[in-house]
Amino acid sequence: MTTSARQRLIFALDVDEFSQAEAWVRQLQENVGLFKIGKQLFTKCGPEVVQMVRQRGGEVFLDLKYHDIPNTVAKAAVEACKLGVKMFNVHALGGPEMMRKTVEEVDAYCAKSGIERPIMLAVTILTSSTEETLRAVGIDRPVTEMVPRLAKLARDAGFDGVVASPKEVSLIRAACGEDFQIVTPGVRPAFAALDDQKRVTTPAEAISAGATALVVGRPISAASDPLAAAGKILAEIEAALPG
Repeated sequence: MTTSARQRLIFALDVDEFSQAEAWVRQLQENVGLFKIGKQLFTKCGPEVVQMVRQRGGEVFLDLKYHDIPNTVAKAAVEACKLGVKMFNVHALGGPEMMRKTVEEVDAYCAKSGIERPIMLAVTILTSSTEETLRAVGIDRPVTEMVPRLAKLARDAGFDGVVASPKEVSLIRAACGEDFQIVTPGVRPAFAALDDQKRVTTPAEAISAGATALVVGRPISAASDPLAAAGKILAEIEAALPG
């Protein structure tokens, strides 16, 4: 399997124990490019779990979706840089000022420290959200309008890409160009259940549409042979990559 395909597969460490996270990293590292650490695991285990993944040779996508006043988010983002994460995200609904401030402070810190800047992503609309969900919180625009709008805000603020449903990848590509990164959760291979995701597609469909990386959790963790399941997804990703 090529390195390119492997770097496009992100495994969601959606567990609440350090030992479980460590076991998954040990089991899946050969087939996974990054390990996503979200709110549950980070709240339970803190920075030590990020350090564990990195000490084992893995890379981390810190998925905390920062959303606060600009200064608070910018300072949190700098702390993510200090942890050595490969990728982190904020919520685009925090607005352009929040995102611009974060880019400024991260750029300044990385330049001063002589380290590579992490990939900075903005979350558009959660893959569990529907039109009804948006209306309930006062957003009367359709998902298909909100996602590219938020993606353009992130691009204009200096972000490297977005997290978005694979269903909206083509819209984002049209709005933000070919160099913009699109990380897609809500990916479900044919052998897996939908669970609570609403706007989903297969790995091959997501890559063919222009996604740059896929976040996958339960289709791997719930499989009888998780490493083999990851291998199947990698094969599907590789087959869909441009020749």
